[in-house]
Amino acid sequence: MLELETLEAFDAHLEAHNSLADVACQGLDLFERSWRLMQADVRGAFFLGCEIEPSALEYVLGQGACVFPRIDGLPFRAFRPTLYTASELYDGYEPGDHDSYEQTPDAQAYYWHKTTVADFDVVRTLAERIHDHAIDDAMRALLAGVGESNVVAIMGGHSLIRSDDTYRQVVELGRSLTRAGFYVATGGGPGAMEAANLGAWLAPHADEALDQAMAMLAEAATFEPVGEWLDAAFAVRAAFPAPDESPSSLGVPTWHYGHEPPNVFAGEIAKYFANSIREDGLLAIALAGVVFAPGSAGTIQEVFQDAAQNHYESFGKASPMVFLDEQYWTETKPIYPVLRTLAADKAYGELLTAFDEPEPIVEFLKQHR
Repeated sequence: MLELETLEAFDAHLEAHNSLADVACQGLDLFERSWRLMQADVRGAFFLGCEIEPSALEYVLGQGACVFPRIDGLPFRAFRPTLYTASELYDGYEPGDHDSYEQTPDAQAYYWHKTTVADFDVVRTLAERIHDHAIDDAMRALLAGVGESNVVAIMGGHSLIRSDDTYRQVVELGRSLTRAGFYVATGGGPGAMEAANLGAWLAPHADEALDQAMAMLAEAATFEPVGEWLDAAFAVRAAFPAPDESPSSLGVPTWHYGHEPPNVFAGEIAKYFANSIREDGLLAIALAGVVFAPGSAGTIQEVFQDAAQNHYESFGKASPMVFLDEQYWTETKPIYPVLRTLAADKAYGELLTAFDEPEPIVEFLKQHR
């Protein structure tokens, strides 16, 4: 089914076909297009969260179109046609005025979600499901553009501080993977996730930009308090702006963990309400492989989720699983030996490895692309 998500696309399609049969219009303000709608064949059309003038609405319903009305009173757009950007989520935040974070769309959606979870209101939960479906759809469109076989996910702990040596390693890894033509995806939060997105952000810049960025971020090494953490990150973005033609990266955070703010270095942000959809989906799109930086319970959960997808080849093939810091994953959190045993007679056994430095990881993923 064809999707029309801008008024320009809507006008062009009707100009060419005068029909919306088998077309889904999403999130459009069609109040000034009433005459156009009432001249068109709208049988089999879908209008998702569109604004339609009453007489035009009566016409399209009478012709057999399907209309999903917009849900008002939400701090987010349920039928949104695109992914988020950091600028959108942090709209209204003023560096230095840390209290202004509370009024950002990101913070307001989190507070709204907390109330929804506590009360389990049927309309509010439906709005969240519709929103997450729209994010799924927008992410599929993004991946069609970047190439699904190019996506490498980098997972790791949210509490990794910016001054840690491992944080720098993950930045270098994200930068090297992006320069090698991969598309980096992360959980979109702080810690190792931020480091990977930062590396992709810095990929178009000179190598020395990494040292300068790290020095700026060290002024606010942890994501609490969030205001200082954000100020340092926005300062890095200003110092090293992303060229329009530069490869970007994806963050896939969740309001389920709303106390973990989304990092500002992901060029595209697929933020979900449902954490289960977010985690499984992030691993599912990483057809070029998943790299696991040191982390705790959340990262270990993702390890076994990815292993299950590979074990049963849920998406038609196995993809690489690479662990950064072999000692950590064999002694501190001895997950790697368990997986070696589990994968011994499976295809992904040949795609399972561990390294201590970023560059061998990049070479391994290139070899198994």
